[in-house]
Amino acid sequence: MSVEIVVFYFFAIALIFAASMVITVRNPVHAALFLIMSFFASSGLWLLLEAEFLAITLVLVYVGAVMVLFLFVVMMLDINLTILREGFAGYLPVAFVVAVLMMASLGRVVGTKNFGLDVVAPADRAAADYSNTEALGQVLYTDYVFPFEIAAVILLVAIVAAIALTLRPSRQTKAPKPERQVAVKREDRVRIVKMDSE
Repeated sequence: MSVEIVVFYFFAIALIFAASMVITVRNPVHAALFLIMSFFASSGLWLLLEAEFLAITLVLVYVGAVMVLFLFVVMMLDINLTILREGFAGYLPVAFVVAVLMMASLGRVVGTKNFGLDVVAPADRAAADYSNTEALGQVLYTDYVFPFEIAAVILLVAIVAAIALTLRPSRQTKAPKPERQVAVKREDRVRIVKMDSE
């Protein structure tokens, strides 16, 4: 058995273990940590496929940014886990059907005729000056430029919507208005009342 196969089975078993622990562990912080472990195992599998750019992007973007945000939110919020788990067993049949459908669709996409080094690897892969980052950029900005632009517009709309929802004036905020503070007069703030002495 070669070293590549041993490393592949190591990362594959680690990925399956971490993914199963994400959905079965009770503590949300532990679930987020197992998700980080699954990201590292996935990046190891990408490295075995000689897709270094995708591997380092997975580690930098998801582990370095997204999972840190998830951990921050999970630790800052006081989540009542007993309320979240009420009625959990009632959804198991639907979850099983969805899982079977997802596995079937993944099996059709990631099959031997659609996936593998003999299908996706270019002819000049063994060349010394080959860069998978350059090849990914060439494919992304030539063959898939229209879906890439659509995804960019969707992300832009999502960012604008998030900003608009955040900046909505709420009744609970009592933010000061500097233009009204500057334009104030003495008569607006102080009222002198004359009273007869007793």
